[in-house]
Amino acid sequence: MISTLPEYEKAQMELRSLEDRLNELQKTNPVGSKGFTKAGIRKMIARIQEELAVFEGSEEARQST
Repeated sequence: MISTLPEYEKAQMELRSLEDRLNELQKTNPVGSKGFTKAGIRKMIARIQEELAVFEGSEEARQST
């Protein structure tokens, strides 16, 4: 769970990294290939996006701006 601004920024960096990794896998592997890997990355992306959304709606985020 993200609870501080530094954790939020770290999660954003991790999200960008995972998105880049997924894009690379999609380019180098045809549809149906490495499906479990791509699905796992999508799940990690969704989890991080959810945590970012919770933090953005939190009191901590409002106080940081």
